[in-house]
Amino acid sequence: MKRALLIIAILLLAGLVLRSSVFTVDETQYAIVTTFGKPGAPITEPGFQWKLPAPAQTVLRFDKRLQVFDPRPSENLTLDRKNLVVDSFACWRIADAHRFLVKVGTAAGAENSLAMLVASELSAELGKHELSDLVSVNEDEVKLTEIMDAVTARCRDAALEDYGIEVVDVRIKRINLPYENKEAVYERMRAERDQKAKEYRAAGEEQATIIRAKTESEKRAILSEAYKEAQRIKGEGDAQAIEIQSRAFSQDPEFYKFMRTLSSYEKVLGTNTTMVMSSQAEFLRLLTEFDPADLAAKTSAPTGDKP
Repeated sequence: MKRALLIIAILLLAGLVLRSSVFTVDETQYAIVTTFGKPGAPITEPGFQWKLPAPAQTVLRFDKRLQVFDPRPSENLTLDRKNLVVDSFACWRIADAHRFLVKVGTAAGAENSLAMLVASELSAELGKHELSDLVSVNEDEVKLTEIMDAVTARCRDAALEDYGIEVVDVRIKRINLPYENKEAVYERMRAERDQKAKEYRAAGEEQATIIRAKTESEKRAILSEAYKEAQRIKGEGDAQAIEIQSRAFSQDPEFYKFMRTLSSYEKVLGTNTTMVMSSQAEFLRLLTEFDPADLAAKTSAPTGDKP
C-alpha cells in the first residue's frame, strides 16, 4: 500500500515537473525564457518548447503582430513660423524581442519611448517646411507624403537600434491651429474673402457698365434705323396718297370737292356740336345750297374711260 502511494506521489511530482518544463509559443508571439531573471535567446517559432522547472526559469511572451499607437497631439512650428497642432499615429511591431525586453520591457514602455521619438522627428521635419507644403488648395503643391516618409524612415532606424522596434509607418491624421489662434485666423480669412468678393463685384459692375453702354448704343442705332425706315415708308405713302388725290381731282374737281367736304363734315360735326359761322362761309355752302338732284346726277354720271 505504501509502495503504491509512493509511486502515485512520484508520478504526480513528475507530472508537475513536466508541466512546468513544457510550454507553447503561439504563432502571434515571441517568447523569451529567463533564467533567474537573465533573458535568453528569443523563441520565434511556434510550437512546444522546453525549459527548466519554475522558479529557475520563467517564460515571457510578446505580441509580434502590428500595433497602432495614437499619441497625444503636439504643437509644432513650420519654417514660416506657423504654429500647428499635429495629431499623428504610428504603426509598429517588435523586431528584436531581446532588445525590446532589455530596453523597454512592455508595450506601454515601448509606446512611451515611441511618443518622444515620433514627436521629436516630426517637429524636426516640419521645421524644414512651410505651411503650404502641408496644406494647400493645389494638391500638387502638398508634400505631406514625402514629409511623413522621411519621418518614418528616421523613426524606424532609431527605434530599431534603441528599442528593437520596427516602425512600419508614421502618418498625420489631422492638422489644426492652436485654439487661441483660431479666431484671429478666421478673422483674417473672412477679411481676405470680403476683399476678394469686393474685387469680383467691382469687376462685375465694370462689365455690366460696358454691356449696358453697348446695348444702349445698339438700341439707339436700331431705333434710328427704324425711324428712318418709317419716315421713308410714310413719305412713299404720302406721295401715293397725293398722286391718287391728284388723279381724282383732275377727273372731276367738283365731285372731289364735294366728297372732301362731306368727309370734313363727318369729322367736325358731331351730335352735340355747336358752330357759329357766317351764312356765307365756304364751309357751309354745301349745306345751304345743297340740291339732291345735283348729288344724284354727280353719283350716277358716267365717268367714261377714266379710272
